[in-house]
Amino acid sequence: MTEQTVSIRPSDEAIDWPETLARLNALLKIRTTPIGMKMFATEEEMAAVPKIRRPKDIHTADQIVSMASRLNWTVGITGDDLVGTQCQAVLGLGGQDDTWYSGQHMAGVWFETQEDAAVHQSAMHVVPVGRYQAMAVSPLATGRLAPPDICMIYATPGQMIILINGLQWSGYKNFEWGCVGESACADSWGRALSTGEPSLSIPCYAERRYGGVQDDEMLMALSPGHLVQAIDGMEALSRNGFRYPIPPYGIQTDARAGLGVSYG
Repeated sequence: MTEQTVSIRPSDEAIDWPETLARLNALLKIRTTPIGMKMFATEEEMAAVPKIRRPKDIHTADQIVSMASRLNWTVGITGDDLVGTQCQAVLGLGGQDDTWYSGQHMAGVWFETQEDAAVHQSAMHVVPVGRYQAMAVSPLATGRLAPPDICMIYATPGQMIILINGLQWSGYKNFEWGCVGESACADSWGRALSTGEPSLSIPCYAERRYGGVQDDEMLMALSPGHLVQAIDGMEALSRNGFRYPIPPYGIQTDARAGLGVSYG
């Protein structure tokens, strides 16, 4: 994977988070707290975040993320706080050596052969090791990460397609996302941190078992600037009558009247 730095747009610094989140909630009625994630070059910089909590036990990265999204905590970690190299590697806080890339720890468990496991490891989007020593997550409403590198939104498929439509309202782009399967955090925060692009994932087994992600939730990770772009787009779509929740039209009704309004 080509190394790229986390992209923070100049406008990210000036975002009014209470107003932005009020607009988001009015549009999508989000039930899980929208959060931010920020990488830090040193542990000391992370520890300086206001009211930050440090874990006393060993956790998965999924648990740390959910402490922010489900408990509304601000939490900071280093690689030593994470249970193993799989979580460390996605954030660039460890792993990524020959042993990790071999996939030997997943062969016969998640994949039939070590070759399959190795292909999986190489397919993951990860932050390069050595760039950062720490990470923090916090509800966006706190403004404590000032600004976060990425925002993370948990939403149902119906909410997520409206969010994607909002991103595509202006400056249309055809989004092409992969599914690495297990370790799907590489599809969301791993990809967003390493490419700067909006990144959608179907949360994996570990995210649901250890992170408490609900059965009907998907995850979008995107920069603050992209989140504002999506909200602007969703508001434009709302003015055109495209809103969440999407009301069923009826599977046996004559569709011409509805389509005539929506598609011309």
